[in-house]
Parts: sequence; C-alpha cells; structure tokens
Amino acid sequence: MTLLSLNSSSLENFLLQKLSRVIGQAPIRIVLPSGSEISPRHAAPAGTLVIHDRQTLLRIILSPEIEFGDAYTEGRVEIDGDLVEVLAAVFRSLSGRNPGSWFARLRSKLLEWTQANTLHGSREHIHRHYDLSTDFYKLWLDSEMLYTCAYFESPSVGLEAAQLDKMDLVCRKLQLQPGERVIEAGCGWGSFALYMAEQYGVRVKAFNISQEQLAYARATGKRRGLADRVEFIEDDYRNIRGKSDVFVSVGMLEHVGTENYRALGEVIHGTIGNSGRGLLHFIGMNRPRPLSAWIRKRVFPGANPPTLSQMMPPLFEPWNYAVLDVENLRLHYAQTLRHWRNRFERSTDRVAQMFGEQFVRLWRLYLAGSEAGFVAGSLQLFQLLFAGSECRQIPWIRAHLYEKIQQTAKQEAKWMHAAS
Repeated sequence: MTLLSLNSSSLENFLLQKLSRVIGQAPIRIVLPSGSEISPRHAAPAGTLVIHDRQTLLRIILSPEIEFGDAYTEGRVEIDGDLVEVLAAVFRSLSGRNPGSWFARLRSKLLEWTQANTLHGSREHIHRHYDLSTDFYKLWLDSEMLYTCAYFESPSVGLEAAQLDKMDLVCRKLQLQPGERVIEAGCGWGSFALYMAEQYGVRVKAFNISQEQLAYARATGKRRGLADRVEFIEDDYRNIRGKSDVFVSVGMLEHVGTENYRALGEVIHGTIGNSGRGLLHFIGMNRPRPLSAWIRKRVFPGANPPTLSQMMPPLFEPWNYAVLDVENLRLHYAQTLRHWRNRFERSTDRVAQMFGEQFVRLWRLYLAGSEAGFVAGSLQLFQLLFAGSECRQIPWIRAHLYEKIQQTAKQEAKWMHAAS
C-alpha cells in the first residue's frame, strides 16, 4: 500500500495504515474527509471506503466488525463501488486469520456468552429475527417464503424454480416413500413440510418457535387441504418426541450452538433410532471461528455456523450413524442471496416505511455481507445425509440425486398452481 499524505496529519496517516493492516491490506481505497487516503499499490481498488470522521476511524480499528457495521448503518461510513465486491475483497484478505484487536476479540467472546442458546435464549433469538414481520419477508423472498439456500440447476434458473428444485433435491436425497413419518426441526413458514406431504405422500410433524412463521404455516396448510397430513408444532427441537422414519432440518443447525450438538443427536436418535435416516442443511465454515460479531449483535443473535469436524462427532458418533453424502452448495447460496438482495433493493421504499432508513442500510449490509461471505468462501452451505446402522434404504448409486425424475416438472407446475 502507498500513503498519499497531501492535506493529512501524521496521526491520520498512522491510523489509515493501522486500518489497512486490520483489514488484511485488502485492495481497498480508504478516504477521510480531510483528504487523507490510502490506496493499493499493485492492484486497482475494488472500491473506496469513505469514513466521515476520525472518531469513526479509530473505533473501527479497535473493533472492526461491530463498529464498521454500525457506522455503515448510521451513515458514518459509505462504500463507493459494488458493496459485495468490496466486502468479498476484505474477506479474502482476512482468510486464515482472526481479525481485530484483543478488544474486538473480547467483545465477540462476551457476545457469545450473553447469547447462549438455552431454551429461553433460543426463543428470544428466533423472535428477534424471524418475527420481525412476515410482510417484510414477503417483499423479497420467493412466493413459497423459503429463507434458505436454493438449488440452481443452471445460473439462469429463476429463484422460484430454484427453491422448488431445492425442496425436491432434499426429498430425493432422503428417498421419501409414501406413508412414511417425517420430523422437521425448524420449519420456517412451512412450505417444505407441505411440499413433502403433497408431492411425496408422507406425514410430517414440523417444529418451530417462531410464532409469526407458525401462524403463516398453519394457515397455508389449511388453505391447501394438508392440515391432516402436516402438524405444525410450537416447540423447541430439544422437546421433540415420538418415532419417525426420517429427521430433516433445513437451516436450523446454525442456531443450535456447538454446546448443544450432543443434545440434538440424542433427539435425532430418539426419533429415528438405528433404522432411520436424516438430512441436515446448514450454513457452515471450513475452520472454527465465530460468525461476524456485528451480525450476531444486530441481525442473527445466537448464530454459530459450524465446521464439519465440530458437528459430526457429537451428532453422529455416539449413535454409530453413517454419513452417506456431503454436498457443498456454497455458490448456490451466493446466487440465492443475489436474488434476495435485488428484490430487497426494489422494495427499500416500503421497508423504510415499515422500519426506517437505518434498518434499510442494516439489512443491505447484512445481505451483501452474506453474499460476499459465500463468494469469498468464508461461509459454506452443507447438505449432509446420514443413516442409522440398520437403515435399509441406502441407495446403490447416486444417480437419483442429479437425474431429473420425469414427473418433477409436472409436480412443480402442480405445486406452483396450488400455491397461487
């Protein structure tokens, strides 16, 4: 990096150099109102970070994740350039090391302690995020209200079709059979539970602790005539009881916490025993580290994406469960977030009316930062299929995962018609 010192004090020069080291010397131009700036020496900048005052600069140096996010939300920091590209450049530069000072690491650890995923804590965390307003999520999710990674058979596929393809992919991986009993932990707005019942003839018990989502799911199930095959239950995953053939969770493991994986494994074994099978779909990481402290503080309290090595031993080893398939859909989640972010941007006037301008900036940064995380590889999306030692439905080959079943297109057309 080279320092351009025209009209800048030695203190500002020092602070700019310090911030450059904090963000891993990412190819970002950083500018202060006085005219002081620092630019990459050997590459074109991915964008420009404009910091409006020296105090904000100092606070970002001390606690980069939280203070940058808050400063952007409050308009004390601006990004000139593509927000996703700028954030992805920073994430790449920080790959392999923990950013921030001892103060930043302490704040992150204190946040982790105060956001423990106890029975009470989990309910509060879910309420803060998912119970914002169903009308808010309707503005930018697909028509099925699926708030998890879609599956794009090609990059040109639209979000609506890709979400249906994701549901069908999970069903094919599980090889659902008519009449089977399925337990779903963390059912969102209910579309996947309804899809399994409608398209694969199974009976589903779906658990959730978001009251907004459950109210929507129950109303949708009743409207589609599936209330007798899908039961939506307001309860924590730790209280799941009863036997089933299949256990599935799409987008919940991130909210469990590593300290609770053994308890989740006990729940799974209590439902499917040694003869059942299951699938976990979750955001993960390649190495253990906390999720962004700012996201945990402002957007997703209690969130903790695990590595495979963190979740497999406590979840599977005590029960001798076999892992049958692991697929990483990281780029699919980047594409999903790109669709969500574009839809969100088209709805910002309405969002501002609902929650205010700072909320718009907060969620813009959250969606862009999440997309950048998957683009840069600091976040992963795993689908993990497993089975008990006595399971008799282990496929001989994997063709069923990737070859389109001839009736799938007709099934999706029927489903979309029923949903309209």
